[in-house]
Amino acid sequence: MTDRVHSLDAMRLVAVVSVVLIHTDPFQGLGAAGNAVNFGIKTTARFAVPFFFLASGYFFAAKTVDRDPREYLSRRVVSIGSLYAFGLALAAPAFLGGRVASDTAAGRPLLAAVGTRVAEFLDPVELLYYGTSVSEILWFLPALLVSLALVAAFATTERTTAALVAVAACLHAVGLLGTSYTMFVDVPFEVRDGLFFGFFYVSLGYAVARSDRTPSRELSPILLGLVGCFAVLQLAEFALLGYPLRGEAFGSYVFAPSYGIFTAFLALSIFLFLLSRPTLGAGTPLPSWGAYAVGIYVVHPVVLAAVRGVREALAASGPASVAAAFWHLGATPATVLGALALYLLADRLRIVQIGGSHFPGAPLLSSRRSR
Repeated sequence: MTDRVHSLDAMRLVAVVSVVLIHTDPFQGLGAAGNAVNFGIKTTARFAVPFFFLASGYFFAAKTVDRDPREYLSRRVVSIGSLYAFGLALAAPAFLGGRVASDTAAGRPLLAAVGTRVAEFLDPVELLYYGTSVSEILWFLPALLVSLALVAAFATTERTTAALVAVAACLHAVGLLGTSYTMFVDVPFEVRDGLFFGFFYVSLGYAVARSDRTPSRELSPILLGLVGCFAVLQLAEFALLGYPLRGEAFGSYVFAPSYGIFTAFLALSIFLFLLSRPTLGAGTPLPSWGAYAVGIYVVHPVVLAAVRGVREALAASGPASVAAAFWHLGATPATVLGALALYLLADRLRIVQIGGSHFPGAPLLSSRRSR
């Protein structure tokens, strides 16, 4: 269970590109056809964040077979916490400046605008639990910490993994009712977090590892078929939720819920398929590039904001078709490659250390102390 799974490493890169596709809406502004394509992209790409949760749970189980899970959890808290600190350090100046500029342009006094926005950024619940005070995109990291802590706490008891998954599934059902299935009940609190979403997927990954029954290569065609089946079912689920049940024509807008019922089946079938083909991608650079995936995820909010700024500048200074072409063809690759370049630059300048601490400046400080 501790042997390298090249297919999972390769999928990390595919997953982070999928996350960027969700955020860029590459066919934005192309009418109903563009909306339909964006809907398809967003819907099928929703496996990405659950995949990261699943992988984290799987490897958490693998690393704690012969050790106290609380000991390994403490290491993960430091690692993930440093990634979050790096993301905040990058995003806060850009997003704070942008929001203050918008406020002052609307006539609000500068000091009042700064004070209000800083207070919003420092809201302890939004900052430390939901992870949305600075950038909505960074929610994944606090959610992962909460999820791993819950799994670690459960692992110290004598409960079975089946009980763990059952509890997490019940909480996830509340999460689905509070996001995609709001027509049934009004959930009066935010549910895109570690408790109602991340915990379930981390628990699934943990249970897969603890089962000690890795899918065989002979099962891979069946699992791949299930991937296709659940992808179609998720498209059908989201299309039904987003259009007929809302009285809207398909393609009239882009329906983009976070998760649905079939998201779990799709993500799990992809994960099991990759486990059944552990050497998939071994002959390509993808597994090695997968090491940069979480860094790209953390950096891409500020890069995406810059790419949007370029589009706005092009629209203001030239034909609208130029700005549109830039967005349709260049937004996603520019965001991914820009985030990768910025991440590698931060490592080169020793602001962070890829594979080590991401607390901003810690690697440089450590190197100076060792001299």
